[in-house]
Amino acid sequence: MVSCKDDSLQSISVQLNGKNYMHWSYVMKNFLREKYLWSSVTGVRIKPTDETTTNYANLVDSWEAVNSKIITWINNSVTHSIGVRLAKYEKAKKIWDNLARLYTQSNFAKQYQLEIDICALQQNDMNVQEFYSAMSNLWDQLALTESAELRIFEPYLARREEHHLV
Repeated sequence: MVSCKDDSLQSISVQLNGKNYMHWSYVMKNFLREKYLWSSVTGVRIKPTDETTTNYANLVDSWEAVNSKIITWINNSVTHSIGVRLAKYEKAKKIWDNLARLYTQSNFAKQYQLEIDICALQQNDMNVQEFYSAMSNLWDQLALTESAELRIFEPYLARREEHHLV
């Protein structure tokens, strides 16, 4: 279902900068769900291909309009350097999948850097809530680098949670 009013200039308040993918994807996903457009990103709603379908041209136009709107929203919510790399994609699903792959893949260098950042983080002049938020953010980013197999392995998850307390 597509909204009738032109809301293509609307965007989310979070800008993906390469370090905040988890938060950005959460906000963008909910934004697109509210617009009834998440199915275009997941691939449930696909571009019509059967030219014998009644109103085929209208269905294709509608799909392309929705796809372009999502791409515009994504581009308006990422840094310029990220947006430039997305220009080669013509489908919102491909863009979403690429961003997920780039920012959630298992990457030993990124894991190592996050572990160093966790060990080095100090409260200094932050209040307890700010410190907790900063630490949680680092732990959440580290969790995103884990393989899918680890994310469902209960003994590992229990150990990871214990490790957060150290």
